[in-house]
Amino acid sequence: MNRFNTLVTAFVVLIIFLLIIPLPTWMLDLMFILNISISFIILLTSLYIKEPLEFSIFPSILLITTLFRIGLNVSSTRKILTNHGNAGQVIKTFGEFVIQNNVVVGFVIFIIIVLVQFIVITKGSERVAEVSARFTLDAMPGKQMAIDADLSSGLIDEQQARERRMKIQREADFFGSMDGASKFVKGDAILSIVVTFVNLIGGIIVGFINKDGTFQEIIQIYAIATVGDGLMSQIPSLLISVATGMVVTHSSSEFNLNDAIAKQFFSQPRVLMLSAIAMACLCLIPGFPKPQVLTVSASLMALGILFQRLAAPKAAVQQDVLAPTEEVTSEAEYYKNIDNVYGLLNVEPLEMEFGYSLIPLVDESNGGSFISRVVMFRKQFALEMGIVVPSVRLKDSGQLNPNQYAILLKGEEVARGDILVDHYLALVPAGAEDTIGGIDTVDPAFGIPAKWISEDKKIKAELAGYTLIDPTSVIITHLSEIIKKYAYELLNRQEVNNMIANLRKTNESIINDTIPNPVSVGDLQKVLCNLLRENIPVRDLETILETMSDYCPTIKDMDMVTEYVRQSLKRTISHRFAEAGQLKVISVDANVENTIMASVKKVDSGSYLALDSKTIQAIVTSTNKEIGKIKDLVPVPIVLTSPVVRIYMKKLLDQFYPDTVVLSYNEIDGEIQIQALGTITIS
Repeated sequence: MNRFNTLVTAFVVLIIFLLIIPLPTWMLDLMFILNISISFIILLTSLYIKEPLEFSIFPSILLITTLFRIGLNVSSTRKILTNHGNAGQVIKTFGEFVIQNNVVVGFVIFIIIVLVQFIVITKGSERVAEVSARFTLDAMPGKQMAIDADLSSGLIDEQQARERRMKIQREADFFGSMDGASKFVKGDAILSIVVTFVNLIGGIIVGFINKDGTFQEIIQIYAIATVGDGLMSQIPSLLISVATGMVVTHSSSEFNLNDAIAKQFFSQPRVLMLSAIAMACLCLIPGFPKPQVLTVSASLMALGILFQRLAAPKAAVQQDVLAPTEEVTSEAEYYKNIDNVYGLLNVEPLEMEFGYSLIPLVDESNGGSFISRVVMFRKQFALEMGIVVPSVRLKDSGQLNPNQYAILLKGEEVARGDILVDHYLALVPAGAEDTIGGIDTVDPAFGIPAKWISEDKKIKAELAGYTLIDPTSVIITHLSEIIKKYAYELLNRQEVNNMIANLRKTNESIINDTIPNPVSVGDLQKVLCNLLRENIPVRDLETILETMSDYCPTIKDMDMVTEYVRQSLKRTISHRFAEAGQLKVISVDANVENTIMASVKKVDSGSYLALDSKTIQAIVTSTNKEIGKIKDLVPVPIVLTSPVVRIYMKKLLDQFYPDTVVLSYNEIDGEIQIQALGTITIS
């Protein structure tokens, strides 16, 4: 293997020397034959691969072979112009065979070959490579998140996930390289035309200077050499161009191209037989060569009958095992099957759409770290809140501006933001003067004033005390806040079952004793959602189930059961909202509590608050006043009330101050010091 590596290096060095050192004619003939052999090997390899990545070195080989042909062109041109048109036996034989004593015919054939390669094959391969690179890039985020979803659900292990991510990375690199490498072939075709004219015109001039014969003899000598040299350059180039098209148009499958054609092209014997009949009808046209037409028609009919007989046993076996399938001939036919219509109803729990200019942020091949940041956030959120965030489906959107992104929850947009990829989001330090120029904006996660500043102002902004956030962090922060806000909506029945299965691994007895009786999965989901709605972690599922099993047999109102669960989680709640062992709160006057309890109405399905509008206005006004007093002291206002009032106070304040935390005395750990900063009262 080491010797082979040395051989490849030596071959590349040899190509460089071809541009400098004159070669004898016998060596030039050997190099031309070697060039054709390499081209055939590349073409046949492209026919037998099952997916493009099996030939991932193709872009590099394309560059090496292009340089090889250019080196041979230079060497052959040197020989043609300095050796009276004699550039070896290979060039002479090709030239004489094609020209057949007619210079015009030889040049026409040469030009046709060049144009076919340049306009048809090379142009098509270049476009396919460009589109494949774009589509591969667009699909990368979705593929990465699919791998992440399979990993989180246990369908694959870490090693398999790493291998699949590496394959996606290699696909993006390969098609990106092919997009650029196809330009080599295009440039090679242009160079061949230029070299041909150089050989012909330069040869005629050199022939007259050297007095190689009459004008007709000089034209004949250098025309043969020019056409022969052009063909020896274009035939290998044409083979490699075809191989390029084969590689970039070949989709991944379990079959190579030969097997795929045999399996798909001849999979419909009826088509072959109908084609045979259509060809036979051409005999009705006067003057058409009937023997040739009938030969082709008979061959197609024989192939159709043969493949039909071979397919009959397979069809019989499939009919025993599978239900008959309906051939889909149009979109309308496809949706006649109602199961296909139901497929349209599926919605992703969490999606993100990106404008075109933001795609590099989520593309790991371009250095984007968004996907890995989402994975780390999922880990952190699981540790903090006790639930696993579902996979975030990422896709580009033509409906958004290039610098915009949107966050969708169950198919509906819940947030949107604008990002400048090559800028930083700068937050002005509190109490400082805004001295850095930039584009005014609003932080999409928290809605505070900010500005986008360019890279050249970064150091100056840091020295001035600005908080700088890179574009990826801005999006991740916004996504994390949305997930925290709507976590209770993301907790579906399936995820609750996953949490139960996870707890069963460590404490099977509690699951057996509580699920499904006296605690049903539906009741557990409601309680967990109630906790998440108020930003209470549900990681201690064991305590939650034990508390629910105590109260569910007698209390059917899950809101009230949630209150008892909260009291069992008082240590968790205290640590979440207290700071340095101290809890700064706004208390609720006893008169307000009594008024609220007197207005509670109980029904079969639960209870609700029936306060008059005047009392509600008084409570809201007092709350607004107290929150205004402490807004500079605490980031999130906390209202502390008695256990029986807490749930109704929370429902009341949610209509006006949804971010306000409402706690009861029974939810505060005894070690926490409570500091009342104000009191909600009514006159």
